[in-house]
Amino acid sequence: RWMNESITALLIGLGTGVVILLISGGKSSHLLVFSEDLFFIYHLPPIIFNAGFQVKKKQFFRNFITIVIFGALGTLVSFFIITLGAMELFKNFDIGSLDMGDYLAIGAIFAATDSVCTLQVLNQDETPLLYSLVFGEGVVNDATSVVLFNAIQNFDLTHIDHRIALQFSGNFLYLFFASTLLGALTGLLSAFIIKKLYFGRHSTDREVALMMLMAYLSYMLAELFYLSGILTVFFCGIVMSHYTWHNVTESSRVTTKHAFATLSFLAETFLFLYVGMDALDIEKWRFVSDSPGISVAVSSILLGLLMLGRAAFIFPLSFLINLSKKNPSEKVSFRQQV
Repeated sequence: RWMNESITALLIGLGTGVVILLISGGKSSHLLVFSEDLFFIYHLPPIIFNAGFQVKKKQFFRNFITIVIFGALGTLVSFFIITLGAMELFKNFDIGSLDMGDYLAIGAIFAATDSVCTLQVLNQDETPLLYSLVFGEGVVNDATSVVLFNAIQNFDLTHIDHRIALQFSGNFLYLFFASTLLGALTGLLSAFIIKKLYFGRHSTDREVALMMLMAYLSYMLAELFYLSGILTVFFCGIVMSHYTWHNVTESSRVTTKHAFATLSFLAETFLFLYVGMDALDIEKWRFVSDSPGISVAVSSILLGLLMLGRAAFIFPLSFLINLSKKNPSEKVSFRQQV
């Protein structure tokens, strides 16, 4: 009643971490270290794909312009606020020499959002508008953050002019449309294979396996071509649910709905378990213990800048978007904005 699955998994992860540390005497703390590769290669794809596969498409595309405004323009606003705030406030702390590129990288990294935790507490049937906005904004935000970070790494920041802004806009449009197109084409290819090229018996296990493999292929291809894997696998899920799903047998339709939802739930649960265990990583605590005051101050500043950056675009953009909406049900209420 008082806790959802994510909080329960976090607490179980914390308990598991304590048990591991007590039994091993701190020698097996490497088991508690969160693996980025494990997250991006195995945990994230099923979560994002299932969200695209189960999303209410009519609601999502009806609010597509709003989603792009929040995800692209909002991310840029948050990026500038975090960057400028860090440049101004970090000067008071002894955290080493940071140049302009470092501050811009900090802004790009922390402007990125993770909607997985938020979607855990939202119900798509009870709050369809808020659910589609939160998830859609997270997907577009990913593409914008990737373009921002790559731009910072590749551009000569000592000579900033109007050409960099044009190049950034071009890179964003390329990443967004190329990732979307790759996901859509992979989804259409899976539908074509099942409908035209599948000469064998239409068994449920083969059809479900083919859909899973094609979805994972879209994510891997996006990473291979330095596109947005999240954007690609999300639109692959949308296309598969609209085309591939209608070309499989009735038993496969039921199985895919439950199989993808189960895989997503397992990935989310394992993710929160690992986050709980990672909180007890000894190496992190040793690093913090060398300068606890600075660590707490820097973390607090970044958290404050994150909240300020979100508020700086959520409320103004919501106000402007609501002015263009005639139907009250399509407007973003103040409670939803908060």
